[in-house]
Amino acid sequence: MSVASRVVSAVGSGLEKTRAIPRMWVAAASTGILILLLPLLFPLDGRTHADWLQFLGRFHPLLVHLPIGLIVLWPLLEIGATKRPAFREAAGFVLQLAVATCLAAILFGLLLAHGSGEIGTTVTRHMRGGIALALELLLALAVRDSWLAGQGTRWYFLLLTAALATLAWTAHQGGSLTHGSDYLTRYMPQGLRRLLAPSAVSSHPGSFFARQIFPVLDTKCVACHGTNKEQGGLRLDSYESLMAGGKDGIVIAPRNPDASLLLKKVTLPPSDPHFMPAEGRTPLTPDEVSTIRAWVQAGASPEAIRIPGVAVAEDREEPPPVGDYSTLMSEISSLQQSQGAKLVPVSANPADGLILRTTDVGAGFDDAQLRKFQRFAPFIVEAELGRTSVTDASIDTLIQFKNLRALHLESTAVTGRTLGKLSALPQLRYLNLSATKVTTDVLAPLKSMPNLRHLYLFETPAEPKSADQGVRSSQ
Repeated sequence: MSVASRVVSAVGSGLEKTRAIPRMWVAAASTGILILLLPLLFPLDGRTHADWLQFLGRFHPLLVHLPIGLIVLWPLLEIGATKRPAFREAAGFVLQLAVATCLAAILFGLLLAHGSGEIGTTVTRHMRGGIALALELLLALAVRDSWLAGQGTRWYFLLLTAALATLAWTAHQGGSLTHGSDYLTRYMPQGLRRLLAPSAVSSHPGSFFARQIFPVLDTKCVACHGTNKEQGGLRLDSYESLMAGGKDGIVIAPRNPDASLLLKKVTLPPSDPHFMPAEGRTPLTPDEVSTIRAWVQAGASPEAIRIPGVAVAEDREEPPPVGDYSTLMSEISSLQQSQGAKLVPVSANPADGLILRTTDVGAGFDDAQLRKFQRFAPFIVEAELGRTSVTDASIDTLIQFKNLRALHLESTAVTGRTLGKLSALPQLRYLNLSATKVTTDVLAPLKSMPNLRHLYLFETPAEPKSADQGVRSSQ
């Protein structure tokens, strides 16, 4: 036989063997290679990319629930087929759908992470878990025909079990990205939490940072800036990481709150694309922002126990509920439309009261407008009057708000000459007088208010030179 004849014979034999390979295996291998190439096409490089990538990627949370439900249904149908053979065909169809939706979820997840620049250990684990799950499903689909023919029974059930285990692990990583790694431990008893989930703040547990600053960061920032996810290369799960900053530079400038990027981001209008926390997460409250600002102004120390200008006492019993304002909603809506200021429910429970917000009117809100809200005084538990045009005369109206717990008067014309009247508010716990002309001599009456726990005197003549001076609530 000539050389040419042997070559032709070898090629023909190879083609025959190729035809003998089941098409399912060929399809599974091709799809598996494509899946493994996707992270190379959309790398997690920590940089933001085109907006259309993020737009499409945001469908990932919707798509990802489809394969989860199908994968859970798959073994149930296989088990049910032992009693009802018709379930066997349904199980095969469900497995095919699970593969298809899993591939779609992986693609859209990579578009989201690549487009938004998300990086971090948990993001990477979530991606790799999804890829491993897809490969396991493809292999299970490829060996299923052999299993139905009575061959490869062990491999099929091993792949089914592995897919369920991988699904659970990958879903946990995804849940950690959404809710934070401390979702299960956040409300764990302190002793158990110390044993199973030690806090990032351990060297100075009694410091102002550990007691007042870190809990805010941990609750509202670490989900996107922690071990799970390092948005913008920034981590806020420890003092060292906070001070190190991220890709945009330092975020805390000691003794210079106005130059601190973190404070700039959390005080932007919520409609601003750079506002933080992003993606609809709960924003920082005005008192939390004030606390961080005062801490930064005092030097952003990890060890300081007290901060000048801030008096904080330990929390005591919960305040009593207010009445039900539901029947007044029509009046509230009418007043808001005419005045611009808003009465915002604290929660879905009317007994938790209302918050008076003046953000949208600012300096256009004065003493006369405040008096128009006196009708709803019994239900207002917080009044945000900072940067408005209210004066000392507003105190006469405010003392009618008998359930008032927090009062913001920062950057107003209040001088403090009528502050003594606030002693008529038994529930008042928070008072912010920062950037006013309040002096030390007008603060003496506040000492008789046992529930006043947070007193801010930042940038006032009454600001104490040290944490041991000035007015402080009883401990």
